[in-house]
Amino acid sequence: MEEKNIVAIDLGTSKIALTVAKVNGNDVQIAYYKEMPSAGIKYSSVWNINQATDPLSRIIRDAEEALDIKITQAVIGMPKYPVRQESNSAIVKDRGEDTDITAEDIADLKSYAEDSYPLDDPAKEAIYGAVAQSFSDGEYFQIIENDIIGMASDTLEGNFKIFIGKKSDLKKIDSVMTKTGIAARKKYFTADTTAKAVLTDAEMENGVALIDFGGGSTSVSIYHGNIMRHYASIPFGGKNITDDIKSECQISERLAENIKLAYGACMPEKLQSLSEKVLQIRSNNTEPDKQVTVKYLSEIITARIEEIIMAMLYEINESGFADMLRSGIVITGGAAQTANLGNFIYELSGYRVRTGYPKQHFSNAGCDGLKDTTAATSIGLILAAKDELGVNCAYNDEQGGSSVIIENGEEDVEVEAPAEVQTEPAETDPAPQSNGKLFSDDEIEVVEKPKKKKKSDIFATWRKAKQKVEEALDKLSEEQV
Repeated sequence: MEEKNIVAIDLGTSKIALTVAKVNGNDVQIAYYKEMPSAGIKYSSVWNINQATDPLSRIIRDAEEALDIKITQAVIGMPKYPVRQESNSAIVKDRGEDTDITAEDIADLKSYAEDSYPLDDPAKEAIYGAVAQSFSDGEYFQIIENDIIGMASDTLEGNFKIFIGKKSDLKKIDSVMTKTGIAARKKYFTADTTAKAVLTDAEMENGVALIDFGGGSTSVSIYHGNIMRHYASIPFGGKNITDDIKSECQISERLAENIKLAYGACMPEKLQSLSEKVLQIRSNNTEPDKQVTVKYLSEIITARIEEIIMAMLYEINESGFADMLRSGIVITGGAAQTANLGNFIYELSGYRVRTGYPKQHFSNAGCDGLKDTTAATSIGLILAAKDELGVNCAYNDEQGGSSVIIENGEEDVEVEAPAEVQTEPAETDPAPQSNGKLFSDDEIEVVEKPKKKKKSDIFATWRKAKQKVEEALDKLSEEQV
């Protein structure tokens, strides 16, 4: 079997990731993986095409130079927000009593369910994907896909979850790719592909909620019986945490992001001696240096993460599967590396929690970052595309290339180419570690907090005011009685 190259691009709000995999049958080797800060992207969608093009062009050229290849196509993830979930069914009758149901029949039925769904506004909406929930042969119901294939039936009916997003977001992806000189070979709804990169078969069978913390959005995908049953997303993510730190500490966004990565943690009351450390942020102008305690930083982070988690728990409850998540919650994405996050979710929900790292279905050429939670989306894209026919995204000079035509919205673009509540404790989270590469000694100095100095508390004033109001209300109630 001829070897092919798959190039996967994860267009995120905070970072762009590019992965190159060499695929030969079932043998997958990751030859290249790199992340760099993104631009022009909000809530996982392209907002400014020109701004988004520059970093994408640079990361493509870096990969081409490192591997001595020419990239002509790529598979890419669709935006996670805004996406809404609907239901649709499709049925085929008079198939013939002795006609076996094949995988092709299921694929055709799924395509029909997608094509026949009545969009509210076809000019503005697009179907991002569909997931089969159950099938019927006219006599038996609630049959899963693997069981109905091979059955003989005159009737085939399927029930599907349909995921709908903005058509303009898909067109902007095509525009960005075209400006970089490559084509979007295929776009994937990453809620499903990412889940299959980090969840185990047992988790998806027994019930699990995957919370994916992105830079600009956070999503939850709920699995039960090996089927994705529910999906929802909100426009809040790791960048909101960075913005909170930037605003509260009055520092630059770059420095706020690096401080978050080095010292970010939930649950300030559990930081022990680390909470006494003080970050001495040096100023390059006439303003005095700033001091921020790690505990204060943790309180900022905890407040925002609690808001995000409560929204995700609300969606879990609305799904109807809250009591069937026997495998609890799995967290992945950039913010999933926040120290104490698993324990914090366990305290809020009672669900067992683990961190979802990409499963190692492949070999790699010593690429850094592949085992991090930030690589989950990229690995999911590679695994989804490896069995696709005709996907070969790059070639070297010896292989040569040809032109390919990829559908771009309404036009064609030619490119030169070749939960059950658990009572078990959450997994232990690592303590935040400082990283000397994130900032220099001229920017930040870490010192022990003086013992006599009053501890900084972001909510102290609010709590005192709240207490006074409650006392006044109690007194008023007593007087009325």
